[in-house]
Amino acid sequence: MASGAPRIFVSHLSGVTVFDPGGDHVGRVRDLVAMLRVSHRPPRLLGLVVELPSRRRIFLPMTRVTGIQAGQVITTGVLNVRRFEQRPTERLVFGELLDRRVRLVDSDEEVTVLDLSVRLLPTRRDWEIDKVFVRKLPEPRAAGTFRRGKGETLTVDWTAVTGFSLEEHGQGAENLLATFEQLRPADLANVLHHLSAKRRAEVAAALDDDRLADVLEELPEDDQIEILGKLQEERAADVLEAMDPDDAADLLSELPEEDKERLLSLMEPDDAADMRRLMSYEERTAGGLMTTEPIVLRPDATVADALARVRNPDLSPALAAQVYVCRPPDETPTGKYLGTVHFQRLLRDPPYTLVSAMLDDDLQTLSPDAPLPAVAGFFATYDMVAAPVVDDSGSLLGAVTVDDVLDHLLPEDWREHEFHELADGTGVTEGAREHDQ
Repeated sequence: MASGAPRIFVSHLSGVTVFDPGGDHVGRVRDLVAMLRVSHRPPRLLGLVVELPSRRRIFLPMTRVTGIQAGQVITTGVLNVRRFEQRPTERLVFGELLDRRVRLVDSDEEVTVLDLSVRLLPTRRDWEIDKVFVRKLPEPRAAGTFRRGKGETLTVDWTAVTGFSLEEHGQGAENLLATFEQLRPADLANVLHHLSAKRRAEVAAALDDDRLADVLEELPEDDQIEILGKLQEERAADVLEAMDPDDAADLLSELPEEDKERLLSLMEPDDAADMRRLMSYEERTAGGLMTTEPIVLRPDATVADALARVRNPDLSPALAAQVYVCRPPDETPTGKYLGTVHFQRLLRDPPYTLVSAMLDDDLQTLSPDAPLPAVAGFFATYDMVAAPVVDDSGSLLGAVTVDDVLDHLLPEDWREHEFHELADGTGVTEGAREHDQ
């Protein structure tokens, strides 16, 4: 990048694609690494945390960055592929500096950090953080109250604020989450996994229940338990209700009995009953793997009714792939299970056609006690993405989806390896880590 290049606000770097000199995709920017300095000198920007296609995070020194322009970062092409480990003298810009409460030097007024800008020094290849975009707190209206609306925003020099070097208690997460708003739950889970425990709890607290539920389902078990344990009990129960029932049951089963019962008592009775039913089955069986919330329709439902249910954006693709036709009651455990209608068949028939006229009633069903190998064999044999679980009386209990089968076929710590281990074929070469300090 040429000297005199315009200032870059770090929020614009979140998720930006990193390319090598040949134009090949290397990864995406997930954070920036800075080093605070003494005497209020602006921090030096050491490098970028880049997430490779394998989801491993590596350190890219700024000395290896040849350009930042038009929403992309260009590198020299020689990268260190060892997993990024934060050093004690380093600060993560997104993870630790955004949302901090700092003070203006002139007025001692407390402000919140919304963004930071970086620039390339004109006389060398060093980068530094030079500006801070902050919001003032709303002015007091009366004792214990504040005026409506948000406070004034302004951009000041780094030297005009103080407080970045202090330990932050109760740091917010609004602006950090804004930088990762478009991430899929699995990718946001990866972000949380790499934050400190303190920051992870703050970000989890700032997520809404549905988003946090989706993210929890993608986290390793230890992270799930840690986050759930730091939520207020009423909210923890709400988040568990928002999770897929099978995932929530798996998480509950890992908690001490006293904590489990307390959370179940705070849940809606129907949701708690589903949890207890799922936990009554052995973990590596169809009953332990299934969700209790597949799409269930009565025989007199039409194709139009079925497609309306399939369009629900909260359904996973696997659950939306087929509907299950049963006699009343049409919530699990249902009345007599009659058969399955696949999504492709729904697209081939007129909207007024009854689903009972197009049943696949030859498809075998799974017993709730079917062991994991038998369940996996069923999916492989019939090329299915979801399968009905039916008890001895012929009632539909739930459905097993292929993603849950894979979760249990993989090693127990597969999520940890997914976050940390480098997959073959990334196209980058091994080099020595350079902080160039």
